[in-house]
Amino acid sequence: MTGPAPVRFLGSMAGIDAASWNALAGDYPFMRHEFLAALEDTGCVTPTTGWTPHHLMIGERAQPTVLAPLYEKAHSWGEFVFDFAWARAWESRGLRYYPKLLLAIPFTPASGPRLLCAATGSAGEADRLAAVHAIAADAAARGRSSAHALFIDEPLRAAAEAAGWLLRRDCHFQWCNRGYRDFEDFLATFSADKRKKARRERRRVAEQGIEFETRSGDQLDPGLLRDIHALHAATFIRHGHEPYLSADFFCKVAAALKQAFIATLAWRAGELVATAVYFRSHDTLYGRYWGAAGDYHSLHFEACYHQGIEYCIRHGLQRFEPGTQGEHKLARGFEPVFTWSAHWLADQQMRAAVAQFLKLEAASVTEYADAAGRHTPFRN
Repeated sequence: MTGPAPVRFLGSMAGIDAASWNALAGDYPFMRHEFLAALEDTGCVTPTTGWTPHHLMIGERAQPTVLAPLYEKAHSWGEFVFDFAWARAWESRGLRYYPKLLLAIPFTPASGPRLLCAATGSAGEADRLAAVHAIAADAAARGRSSAHALFIDEPLRAAAEAAGWLLRRDCHFQWCNRGYRDFEDFLATFSADKRKKARRERRRVAEQGIEFETRSGDQLDPGLLRDIHALHAATFIRHGHEPYLSADFFCKVAAALKQAFIATLAWRAGELVATAVYFRSHDTLYGRYWGAAGDYHSLHFEACYHQGIEYCIRHGLQRFEPGTQGEHKLARGFEPVFTWSAHWLADQQMRAAVAQFLKLEAASVTEYADAAGRHTPFRN
């Protein structure tokens, strides 16, 4: 008889064979070994920044059965599923909330796989359940307050629920390709007044003398990538935030992911005035980073939404996830969808309180999504 598969926790992506990891990751860009390793190699994800890699491997190193990006977090920034109130509640009782365990893609609120499993069917379900139990057991053994899995897919949601983790829902806005021939075909599904507003918005950008081109990572040289990052960083700083990501990360991940890294460039009189950075899989576009040199009318909406929709139609992609927040996405043809996270909490009294909170929050989120769905621009 063979014993249980070995469970290991590794301190960097460098300790995991890239080919073995990518064989399970597929083309979902944020779970590619290159993306996660670039975050570590360029200093964006380190203990100094509050992210200590603690990646999960189940099985033999040469042939793992489960892999997952796992981190010890010293804070809750860069996650986009907010638990600051939970941390304050822990601390009010004299308990330590940090460090906590986090199963997530750093700085990336895009739903998708978080556990990579070699097996499929019932065997895959068993392996996911074993992985969820292993994460909770590791957190408990080392006295951690909690473990959290963010922006998870349906298989992990089922495994987490089976393991007794608490589920939390949120509402994001996504675009769905219903076989549109071009952007005008898409706009034809809008009511007349909404269609007129969308056209006027696009016209205002053109009237400012702004033109667009789209390049993939293998078409971007380091100098241009540093210009793209500078626009992104400056926009962060104008809003009172330090950027999470470095220019070195932009250069490294663009070179590694090549055509899965997409930059829309906005030029005015030969000057780069704005950019929107996307990632893509075979069927989905993910809007991630934005930056502009100034306040140009409607430019954010054009670069981050309209240009992305046109790209999806042109390349036959089925979905567009533009990122978090913003009812303003509704007027541009995005629709509400639920996103999910799962949470294991060590303290039973605090778990009961959070469970009650999540029940009330879920009702509020559902009500919000229903109301948002009534404000899309589409004809009845």
